Amino acid sequence: MRVWHGLDEVDPGFGPSVVTIGNFDGVHRGHQEVLAHARARAAELGGLPVVAMTFDPHPMVVLRPDRAPAMLSEPDQRAELLGAAGADAVLILPFTKDVSSWSPQEFIDRVLVGTLHAKAIVVGENFRFGHKAAGHVDTLVAAGAAAGFQVEGLTLAGDNQPWSSTYIRELIAAGDVERAATALGRPLRVTGTVVEGDKRGRELGYPTANIPALAGAAVPLDGVYAGWLIVLKPAPGAPQYSEPLPAAISVGSNPTFDGVDRRVESYVLDRDDLELYGAKIAVDFVTRLRGSQIRFDSIDDLLVQMKADVDNARRILAEE
Repeated sequence: MRVWHGLDEVDPGFGPSVVTIGNFDGVHRGHQEVLAHARARAAELGGLPVVAMTFDPHPMVVLRPDRAPAMLSEPDQRAELLGAAGADAVLILPFTKDVSSWSPQEFIDRVLVGTLHAKAIVVGENFRFGHKAAGHVDTLVAAGAAAGFQVEGLTLAGDNQPWSSTYIRELIAAGDVERAATALGRPLRVTGTVVEGDKRGRELGYPTANIPALAGAAVPLDGVYAGWLIVLKPAPGAPQYSEPLPAAISVGSNPTFDGVDRRVESYVLDRDDLELYGAKIAVDFVTRLRGSQIRFDSIDDLLVQMKADVDNARRILAEE
């Protein structure tokens, strides 16, 4: 799969193609439905390549940073997920003030016709684009009649309600990682580079791999979870751990020790030999074991609860 980080990276002479456009944050099941329709349309048109176009950063980061949503996926992860969902190529368009000023027709001329040579465009029925979001599906239909491309605006898919990134963010903010996983079609994933912590976990017999809960990323509500730790890129000189590792995961600021910084701490069950400092890891959340972090009166009380959390995580993950 090809990944282009701007219009100038698109292969000269590329096209014709079938294009789908959106923020695609999380590439959830609704997005996957859109990609499936795009693939079907591409097959009908003789096997054209499918291009998924997205933006980085999210347009709200540029236009209304105070209202920018917590992101469900990094751009590289998003591209990988779009490829798995059926895209042959991903165009990540840097979203700037200049891009935000393009009229709907300028966007169509520069991107869809001039660069991707679209023969069909598949988007959600609520898709908006161009300066002040003035463009919509009807705008594309009218332009397609003149430029020679077809347009399909799809109704949002879902179970009891439409799958959307906003809905998934609400579930994550409430700690409901199980329903979030249902809408995503996979477990919620948080990624980061392991940093040195206070090393209290190691002293207590539960060494943890700590990653900061970065601002702008969708991290679950404070609490304790069961899940999996995956090493995406080992630290220099460290071994590669190829299998997902079962883990008890704490999200929060460690109130028993007057912690301030919010972080994701993962204890890999029954392992104290892992070399993870400096590794890039992913943490996949399976279920919430208990709610907000508790300030314990004593270390002994904390240890009793930690053992219970680890036992619950072991039992749940064994059933996965």
